[in-house]
Amino acid sequence: MKLQNKIHTYTSLLLAVLLVAIHFSVYFLFSQLSINSRKDQVEATAENIIRGIQRAPVSVAAEDLLRAYVPLDGMLRLMNPKGDFLPPITSSSEQSLSLMKSAYNETRQVRMITHENKRYILVSVPMIWTNGEVVNLQVTESLQPTMQTLQVLRIVLVAVTGIALIPVMISGRLLGRLITRPITSMIRTMKEIQRSGKFKRLSLDATSRDELVEMGETFNDMIELLERNFVRQEQFVSNASHELKTPLTIIESYASLLKRRGLQHPNIFAESVEAIHSEAIRMKDMVEQLLHLAKNEEQWNVILEPVRLTKVATELKATFENAFARQIHLDIQADCIGYTDENKLKQLLFIFLDNARKYSDEPVRLTIDAVGDTPQPCIRITDRGIGIPEDKLSKVFDRFYRVDEARSREEGGAGLGLALATGIAQAIHAHIGLESIQGSGTTATIILPSVPK
Repeated sequence: MKLQNKIHTYTSLLLAVLLVAIHFSVYFLFSQLSINSRKDQVEATAENIIRGIQRAPVSVAAEDLLRAYVPLDGMLRLMNPKGDFLPPITSSSEQSLSLMKSAYNETRQVRMITHENKRYILVSVPMIWTNGEVVNLQVTESLQPTMQTLQVLRIVLVAVTGIALIPVMISGRLLGRLITRPITSMIRTMKEIQRSGKFKRLSLDATSRDELVEMGETFNDMIELLERNFVRQEQFVSNASHELKTPLTIIESYASLLKRRGLQHPNIFAESVEAIHSEAIRMKDMVEQLLHLAKNEEQWNVILEPVRLTKVATELKATFENAFARQIHLDIQADCIGYTDENKLKQLLFIFLDNARKYSDEPVRLTIDAVGDTPQPCIRITDRGIGIPEDKLSKVFDRFYRVDEARSREEGGAGLGLALATGIAQAIHAHIGLESIQGSGTTATIILPSVPK
C-alpha cells in the first residue's frame, strides 16, 4: 500500500473511531441524565401525592383521592403486607399496568421496570394511611417520551456521524497528498536525474518553514554536495589523466631504453634511472596535490583554534632555510593571534614561499602585521623575482596554469600549488590575494580571522 493511501486510511479510521466514541459518550451521558432526571421527577410526584393525601379531608373517598393524583401515563397503587390495599388506578393509556404483578416494599425504592416491552419508572414509598395503617404507595410512570427522545438523539448522532465522515475522508486524502507531495517530487526529481544524468533541485515554498520544506532543503543540499563531488571527481580524472600522461611516457621511454642499451652503456643506465626516479617523485607529489584538491572542505580535518603567528613564522623560517638554503627576512610588525589550523596554515605559507624561491634568486621577506579597521592578522610573502604580467595575474590560481611555459616542470612544478592554496584558504576561512609587478616581484597576502566564524 502506498504511503498516501496509508495516511488516508489510518487518519480516516482514527477520526471515525474518535467521532463514534464521542457520539457514543454523548448519547450515554444524555440518556443517563434523562433517566435520572425522570426518576427524580417521579420520586417528587410520589412525595407530593403523600403530602396531598395527608392534608385531604377524611370525608373524601380514598379511590377518588388517588384518582386525582394518577399520572397521565402511569398508575397509582396502594399495598399493605396482605396485597392491594385499594384497586390500582391507571390512566386511560396505561390500563394494562393493572395486570402487572407487584409486591409490598417496606423501604423506599426507585427502579426501572419493563412491562409488555415498555419501560417504566417505579417509585415505592412507605406511608401512614389516614387510619394509622402503614401502606406502600407505588407510583409507576411510563418512560416512553424519554425513550422517544433518546431514539431521536440516536438517529441524529448516526446521521451526524455519517455526514461528518465525508469531510474526514476528504481531509485524510488531502492530508496524505500534502505530506507525500515533497516525497513524490523527490522521486520524480531523482528519476529525472537518473534519466538525464543532470543534477536537479526541488522548487520549495520559501514562505513555509515546516518539516516538509526542511526535508526538501536537505534534499537540495544533498544534491548540491553530490554535484560538487561529481564535478571534483570529473576534474580529478581529467587532471590526473592529462598531467600524469607526460611522466608516464617519460618513464616508459627510459625503461625501454634501459632494456635495449642500458646494460651495455653505464652512462645511459645512470641517466635513465635518474630520470625515472625524478619523474616518479614528481608523480607522487602531483598525486598528493590532486587528492587534496579533490577533497571537500569537510574532508580536510581542519581544527580551528587560536594560533600565534610569530611562532608559526619563526618555525617555518628555520625549516625553509635549512631545506633550501635560501634566506628569509622575518619582519614582525604586530604580534598577532589568528583563529586557524596551524598545520594547514604552514602548508599554505609553504606553497607561497616555495613559489617565491622558484621565481626569485634574492632573499624572501615574510611579514606579520594587522590590517583593517577591526585589525585582522595578516601575513605577507614578498619576493624580488620575475613577477607576473597583469593580464595573467587572474589566471594563476587555475589548475595546471604556469606563467612561464618555457620553464621546465622540475623548476616550475605542475601548476597545482596555487589551486591547492585556494582550497586550503577556503577550508581555514582565510582570504588570499596576489599583487605583482613584472620584473620587480610579487607579494602574496593572507588575511586570517581573529575570532571563530
